[in-house]
Amino acid sequence: MFDYTLDATDGAARAGTFTTPHGAVRTPAFMPVGTLGTVKGLIMEEVEELGAQVVLANTYHLYLRPGHERVRRLGGLHEFMRWDGPILTDSGGYQVFSLADIRDVTDEGVTFQSHIDGSEHLFTPESVMEVERALGADIIMALDECPPGGADRVVAEEANRRTLRWLERCRDRFRELEDEGGVPRQTLFPVLQGNVYDDLRRDHARAVQEVGDWAGYGIGGLSVGEDKEDMWRTLEVLDPELPDDRPRYLMGVGYPDDLLESIHRGCELFDCVAPTRNARHGTAWTMDQGQVNLKAARYKDDRRPMDTTCDCYACSRYDRAYIRHLVVANEWLHVRLLSIHNLRFLTRLADEARRRILEGSFAAWRTDWLERYRRADA
Repeated sequence: MFDYTLDATDGAARAGTFTTPHGAVRTPAFMPVGTLGTVKGLIMEEVEELGAQVVLANTYHLYLRPGHERVRRLGGLHEFMRWDGPILTDSGGYQVFSLADIRDVTDEGVTFQSHIDGSEHLFTPESVMEVERALGADIIMALDECPPGGADRVVAEEANRRTLRWLERCRDRFRELEDEGGVPRQTLFPVLQGNVYDDLRRDHARAVQEVGDWAGYGIGGLSVGEDKEDMWRTLEVLDPELPDDRPRYLMGVGYPDDLLESIHRGCELFDCVAPTRNARHGTAWTMDQGQVNLKAARYKDDRRPMDTTCDCYACSRYDRAYIRHLVVANEWLHVRLLSIHNLRFLTRLADEARRRILEGSFAAWRTDWLERYRRADA
């Protein structure tokens, strides 16, 4: 049910095909974030038309509302959100750990207060596996502890230790649930931690592979406040430590230049809320001007499309002057149009990266693309 083929490489950059019960994912690929079973403001047919192959949903939020058992009764996430392609659910751990003032972490799990009504809940490795099983995504993530950027070595070591123990418990409960049957086939990805400490990253990657034979690997604990150079070095450290015949998912990364820098260092799957979050704030990514803030007065009479190189509905149908009007008037349509554009921008970028890797021209193309994009954004 799950299979991976490495189709081509260009340096460390990888193009692969990851087969799941709900279809194949051709990598590199960007995964739109559908936190509550929806990519904000869009219907799933639109998400598919933008070129998305797989979407991500959030375990923490769906556990609290509407509840994982309700989602199960309603047919699972695929039926619930009307998406026929692959789905990945995170463990909810990152959201819990971001609630620093209303949670308590022990070896047993994480006790936290709901951001909705203040009720108290406990996430354990076992309960997270049960929640994700009920949701029914194709790819589910193990519960991990994600220390913040800048965490000292002692904190990072403790997070590695706890994450590894939790992974063993996730593995065992996952296998028990598999043996019980009666639910869609799923695969479990571990999450690699270690902050920006090279030896901790190597040790954790090796230890995780001793715990199980995984269909893919999640790389966590990056893009959480550390310097970009530390992030790039960490990915370079991990590249030779991971098996070539499994996909690599860099969690929470999705700005255009970060996407290419990470692909260059061996990563293949990505997710980030930035495309729709930026849209809500009136900003868009473009090839000729980098990141554009549509609130700027200079776009009042600009009849050009948002991005002259883009084939999305927003760029094909509307100009900057109109979209700016929607932004400053706080009309909801601007969020939809800019979300459509930003998501299409990233799916096109990932598709082009794949094409370049397959033909062996990725390295030179990446350098040229980043120079043009960063120059435009300056």
